[in-house]
Amino acid sequence: MTSGVPERVGVIGGGRMGAGIAQAFLAAGARVEVVEAGAEAAEAARGRVADGLAETARRGKLTGAVDDVLARLALVDSAAELSPETGLAVEAVPERADLKVAVLSAAETALRPDAVLATNTSSLSVTELAAALQRPARFLGMHFFNPVPASRLVEVVVAPGTGADVVESARGWVRALGKTDVVVKDSPGFASSRLGVLLGLEAIRMLEEGVADAEAIDAAMELGYRHPMGPLRSTDLVGLDVRLAIAEYLASTLGERFTPPQLLRDKVAAGELGRKTGRGFHDYS
Repeated sequence: MTSGVPERVGVIGGGRMGAGIAQAFLAAGARVEVVEAGAEAAEAARGRVADGLAETARRGKLTGAVDDVLARLALVDSAAELSPETGLAVEAVPERADLKVAVLSAAETALRPDAVLATNTSSLSVTELAAALQRPARFLGMHFFNPVPASRLVEVVVAPGTGADVVESARGWVRALGKTDVVVKDSPGFASSRLGVLLGLEAIRMLEEGVADAEAIDAAMELGYRHPMGPLRSTDLVGLDVRLAIAEYLASTLGERFTPPQLLRDKVAAGELGRKTGRGFHDYS
């Protein structure tokens, strides 16, 4: 163990979330391997981590020089190539159950039997993902929030077969990252996505109905309820396509109250996905 986190950590997926998770463990002292197929994608993932570390250093919140911390980062092409000494591997690929099962299964085969596997899914069933694994007792959800380095919360999602020791280990690692753990039972949307998505969908319906504009809706929640970010700005940050996929899944499992508004579908179809495209419910160009 290094500073309370595993000495070696694997992160499967080097997108915005995966890079943030990698950065958090690097900053806590771990050696991190990020799985990203192809030289171009791997270099982009490294760039995200490097930029994040540099920003943390500029804010005076990084222990050590950026180059020294970055030296503990490695990129590999597949989950099957993760070091067998990895103590924790966190999957952070897109919200597709088949993709998650494939990379989790490959990682499980590569790692030692006592390693912990975690999924960063924000809505999919941890229990169903566990059913595809050989060692479900060593598997759980660790739902990080975007942006990972600045977010204070990690949802620890427990499936019926998750070992109690695995839950306690995960909680300790979260605290070692300087974050707060919230333990929830596996259920569609867990606690955070279920509540956050419902609020976001209602805000979109209000915009669709002309109740108020996006600035006013967000300001109402930021100033009236002290939310750090309004529900429409939050949707822009998460990505409208991501929120649509989660809403569709929750609608299929929890009922019509999660049915996505047509405005959300229209914006996704138009390529207005939020901050990553420069426009969502707000303009970032």
